[in-house]
Formats: sequence, C-alpha cells, structure tokens
Amino acid sequence: MLFAQIGILIAGFIFLVKGADFFVDGSSAIAKAFKIPSVVIGLTIVSFGTSLPELAVSVTSALQGLDGISFGNVVGSNIVNLMLVAGLTAIISPMKLEKSLMQKDFPFSILVAAVLVMLLADTFFTGAETDFISRADGIILLLFFCIFMYSTVSYTISSQQGECEDKSEKPAAPVWKSTIITILGLAGVISGGQAVVKSATYIAKAAGMSDTLIGLTVIAFGTSLPELVTSIVAARKGENDIAIGNVIGSNIFNILFILGVSSVIRPLTIEGCGIFDTLILIGCSSLVWLMARPRLKLGRFAGIVMVLLYIAYDFYIFAR
Repeated sequence: MLFAQIGILIAGFIFLVKGADFFVDGSSAIAKAFKIPSVVIGLTIVSFGTSLPELAVSVTSALQGLDGISFGNVVGSNIVNLMLVAGLTAIISPMKLEKSLMQKDFPFSILVAAVLVMLLADTFFTGAETDFISRADGIILLLFFCIFMYSTVSYTISSQQGECEDKSEKPAAPVWKSTIITILGLAGVISGGQAVVKSATYIAKAAGMSDTLIGLTVIAFGTSLPELVTSIVAARKGENDIAIGNVIGSNIFNILFILGVSSVIRPLTIEGCGIFDTLILIGCSSLVWLMARPRLKLGRFAGIVMVLLYIAYDFYIFAR
C-alpha cells in the first residue's frame, strides 16, 4: 500500500507540473489573441502558472483541514526556490542581477515574509493559545498582493512605452484550441493537487512525520519543480534575469496570494515552529541579498553556499 501511495504521489507531481505547463501555454495564447501586452502576460499568467502547483496543494490542504501541509508547502517552497533553485542556477551560470530587482523586488520579498511573521505571532501579540492566519490576515495578504501587482504592471508598461513591438512574434493559436488546452491544464493541476495531498498525508502518517514536515520537504520540492526547470533552462540560455526574477516573483506570489486565498477559505492554525521556519526564510533571503548586492551578481561560490545551507536546513527540520 505504501509503494502504491508513493506512485500516486509521483503521478500527482507529474499532473501538477504538466497541468501548469498547459495552463500557462493556453492562457498566454488567449491573452495574445486579445492583444494583451506580452509583458503583462509574463508578470501575471506566467508567474501565476509556475506557482499553480503550490496554489492547488495549499488550497486543497486548507479545505481538508491539513493546515500544516498548506502552510509548510508555501514556506518550504520559498526556501527551495531561493536556496536550491537560485543556488543551482548560479552554479550552472553566474547571474547578473538587475538594479531594480535588488532595490525593489528582492527587499519587498523580505518585507512580505516579515509581515507574515507579524500576522502569525498571535501568541506573542494577543496571548492566544496558538498561532494562526485568520481570514482578516488573509485579506491583508491579498491587499498587499493587489498593490504589488498593480505597481509592477504599471511600472513595467510605462517603462516599455515607445519600444517597438516584436514583428517576428508568431500569431496566436485559435481561441477555441487555447481554451481547451487551458481547461485541460487546470484539470491536471486540480487532480494532481488532490493526489499529492492525499498520498503525502498517508506517507507522512506511515512514516511518523508531521503534516508540516512533509509540507516543508517532499511537497515543497515537488511543487517547486516548475520554478526549478524554468530557472535552469533560462540560465543555460543566458537569460539570468528571467531565472532570478522567476524565483523572487514566485516567492512573493506564494505568500501573498496562496496563503491569502487559503486562509480566507479556512483560517490556518500554525504549529509553533512555523514562525521559526519563516524567520529562517527571512534570514536566507537577507543573506542572498547581501551576497548579491555589492556587485549585483550571484556567482558560483554564492550558489554553492546557498545549496549547502539548504541541505543543512533539511537536516535540521528532520532532526527536530
């Protein structure tokens, strides 16, 4: 039975990754058919698509009362994205970072994690028995997300004004075909998310692992596969700004939108270690920002440090 559940878990991850792939391709084609600028597509649909597996798993977990998986998946995925995905990408191809990313988006991702800690610390601020993310907290996170998206899209569109359109761009696929692809992708993500949550919960119970631990490790890594593939492929093509931008954008999206939606659906009760894991995320983010800031670059040495720290973090959470 255990081996069958492991097989279902792997199949669920495949459905998640390929479903997200189909969803991005289909919805991007629909957007292009309606003449939506490609820069807006990249900032909205593509960033949403690479985080779709995390969204499916966290929302499904919240609906089933598995708060540890819902929260652990988001924080764990962010640590995987930053330390493992960006670290491996830097090892493969040292990354030069845009000044605007280091001055605006990267610090904002750290601020977002700090806001999450403040919203989580109910035992400290109100004397509550447990820490939790309430519906009101979820609405605050979603408001931050709306402000961030409006600011980013407005800034990018204004900076693109006057630039010529790419005449070599391929014509959009028929809307009916793109719609079918989008629906199939969404179905794959939903079914994959349900399979991952159910099988992971069974495996966690069989192995004596907590929901939070399985969310921070197995599920976090599996749902970060789109970011891992996207960033490594971008790095090998020399498009390092896409690689690191994908990581930072996904981390902001995961906390603000995914935790926001999940907690609005159902308030999430968080184990005491949840705040500590979020503080580790803040520490890792600050360290990477400080390493990259002087020369606006993440080199191979920094990448090796990041991957080793991720491995050390995994040893720590298993030991505790």
